Amino acid sequence: MLPIIYSEMFLKHLTGLGHPECPERLTAVCDALLASSDAERLRWIAPTGIDKRDPLPWIHKLHDRQYVQGIEQLAQHGGGHWDADTVVSAESYDVALLAVNAWLDGVDQVLELNSPAFVLARPPGHHALRSQAMGFCLFSNAAIAAHYALEQPNIERVAILDWDVHHGNGTQALVETNPQIIYCSLHQSPCYPGTGFAHEQGQHQNVLNLPMSAGSTIDDYLPQFKKQVMPFLTQFSPDLLIVSAGYDANQDDPLANINLRPQNYGILTSECLQLTHRILFGLEGGYYLEALGQSVVSTIAACLPAA
Repeated sequence: MLPIIYSEMFLKHLTGLGHPECPERLTAVCDALLASSDAERLRWIAPTGIDKRDPLPWIHKLHDRQYVQGIEQLAQHGGGHWDADTVVSAESYDVALLAVNAWLDGVDQVLELNSPAFVLARPPGHHALRSQAMGFCLFSNAAIAAHYALEQPNIERVAILDWDVHHGNGTQALVETNPQIIYCSLHQSPCYPGTGFAHEQGQHQNVLNLPMSAGSTIDDYLPQFKKQVMPFLTQFSPDLLIVSAGYDANQDDPLANINLRPQNYGILTSECLQLTHRILFGLEGGYYLEALGQSVVSTIAACLPAA
């Protein structure tokens, strides 16, 4: 049984009519998973409530307190735009706290079971900087989860693989100073947010950026995986792999121009599983609903043993 960490509370982060990062993203994934042939092999888990575990100590390790308080205050006043793209609604602060807890629960599940788990949460996180929300993201979920994992017994090295079509500038900024964490990103370039150049390698040579040209397909991605991504991860020998699982590199996605197909994510997942089964997948982008749902289905199918 593969754990899916999910709450309907995540639907209460309201971004407004026409915003691509919408609640329907999660309902589309849920519907696709429940209709899939692997539906009975999934274990749906509610994240730890913020009344039972306060995620703020973990958030404060990476985000300035004044910034976190600013998100809270904006929500308390009914919400508004943090920037042109990033929205905070009345319940967004509590939803974002619960999303962090979901990612921490995911770490716990993977380390307990020594097998993959999937965090189906929003808002996403990989663009969030220490004191700045951007790119639909409020708190840096993957980076927070990586630092949390390093506090668990027998975890000394954590790798983050980001296959979202946009570079995870926030994640990179928040982990590149830590030699116990490596970060690898494949992303369209040039594209938002205009970071992730190949020469960005981190303070400890712990960053690998692989800019991909518009129009790239799995025939372009797979050689990069085999020749660059997997050797980089293998040499580091992580105790846990966190995948910032964005699905906006799909051909039908409206926010970029990479031409992957939903089934291709099963191929990429299978590559990762050759390294370790200790993988936490957490949702980042993906805005064409049908392709998003089927991409998550493909990812999870690759993690399950043949029936």
